[in-house]
Amino acid sequence: MEAPPCYGGESDMYLVSSTDDSPGFARLEWALTHSAIIALDAEWKPLRRRGPHQPDFPPHVSLLQIACRLHNDNNSNKQKQKKKKPPLVFLLDLLSSPALVTSIYHLLADVFLSPNILKLGFRFKQDLIYLSSTFRSHGGFHRVEPFLDIATIYNNHLNHRQQTRRKATTTKSLSFICQELLGMPLSKELQCSDWSLRPLTQDQMTYAALDAICLIDIFDIFHHTILTQGAIQSPTEVDSSGLSLGLKQILREPNNSTRILRTTLCEAVEMVRATIIEYPQKLHAELEVSLKKSSWDTIPMDYTLLQIVRQYGDKLILAESDGKPRTSKKKGKRKSSTGLTCKEKRVDAIDEWQGPPPWDALLGGDGCPKFLCDVMVEGLAKHLRCVGIDAAVPFSKKPETRELIDQAIKEKRVVLTRDAKLLRHEYLLGNQIYRVKSLLKNEQLVEVIETFELKICEDQLMSRCTKCNGRFIQKPLSIEEALEAAKGFQVIPNCLFDRNIEFWQCTDCNQLYWEGTQYHNAVQKFIDVCKITSTD
Repeated sequence: MEAPPCYGGESDMYLVSSTDDSPGFARLEWALTHSAIIALDAEWKPLRRRGPHQPDFPPHVSLLQIACRLHNDNNSNKQKQKKKKPPLVFLLDLLSSPALVTSIYHLLADVFLSPNILKLGFRFKQDLIYLSSTFRSHGGFHRVEPFLDIATIYNNHLNHRQQTRRKATTTKSLSFICQELLGMPLSKELQCSDWSLRPLTQDQMTYAALDAICLIDIFDIFHHTILTQGAIQSPTEVDSSGLSLGLKQILREPNNSTRILRTTLCEAVEMVRATIIEYPQKLHAELEVSLKKSSWDTIPMDYTLLQIVRQYGDKLILAESDGKPRTSKKKGKRKSSTGLTCKEKRVDAIDEWQGPPPWDALLGGDGCPKFLCDVMVEGLAKHLRCVGIDAAVPFSKKPETRELIDQAIKEKRVVLTRDAKLLRHEYLLGNQIYRVKSLLKNEQLVEVIETFELKICEDQLMSRCTKCNGRFIQKPLSIEEALEAAKGFQVIPNCLFDRNIEFWQCTDCNQLYWEGTQYHNAVQKFIDVCKITSTD
């Protein structure tokens, strides 16, 4: 299978769709018993709410991603000599067969509670709730430890932009964290794709694999940071003189607690069994259970990783209420600022365009296409601006439906969305909403151009501000004028000073642009995407 292009190099990827897969499932079992760290993520198809008084059941997880960092790839001494190997990535297809689901459940039940494997996730509690619901017939999952949340690591230890050590009030997206720490954003174009369809596309599998791989790459930065800062001791810094102390003396001195050599749970149980001559039946049963669980043979953590777990490790515990379905409350009608009542009445969904658009001259419009892209297609808004089309976004980051409707009506725009629920609103049905079917931004752009019969020419390209949708000033700026305009606002690279380059400034947000390499690459990209024929 084609390997995903991970941040640290090419990574081996396995799609596990049955217990008979070779080398899929067997390789998964081996990797989990030889892993020091695993990163977890899940994908699912969201379920639509079935009624105002009916419960919202958690969606069924369609795909579970596990990235494994093996023990021999986590050795800090080897790290000095060569770069760490990329992790192994397993995509577990939970829709393929009941036998696979049962086998995966038993594996995960051991992994989630293994003290020898550090589990990583990004806001993983929601994923765990959905996983527990998916495996409800097998008993579900209720606990994961030791666990580290990448969001917590970033906020408390890796967010270099924080001026204080106070806990951040808001959590950055995983894509933002990847951009800042790894130098590459995590594309979220396929996040809302239908993960229940089979077969999965290569793009979907690559997207899913990268979601797990990046968690291990971010943890590596955290690992290096705390070692550099001296927050934990490296194995060479540990004083071994305490190993000759008696057990009673070691236990009396708290500072010597880390000097005790670890042993496996099986050996510990046998020690207790040999020490206690007579013990209650309940204790005997608990020891037998512990001995049985420890038969899943894993390798103990190395010293530095164990220190990280002790100082920074956490646990995920699901309460009984987390797995219960939630019942939605019926909302009353709300009056919008335009005097129209936003009706929640369910109507037949219309996927096809029902023009003419509100900017049409026959409807009193100015003839200039204008769109309003909701949060699900914000990337499409930037692409439309790049080809010279007026594409606005909602005023607020999380707009309510009535706010979206008000803005579209006031500004005579067509709402572009991938949310089928918006089609239920009567006031946006006729000619003011279009549901985009494509998933990728380039394909979405072509779809909108063809649907609305937009005329795109080369002169229009890069004629709008991609940041705010504003127009540029009519006259270009010289380098001296650009430097003056950029003071305290924007940094102009020194390499541009000796080049005869024209600068353009947005009339709305004052952002400066220049015709550099990125500009020419972008122009050529949209010429190819839109199939524009040069007039020269």
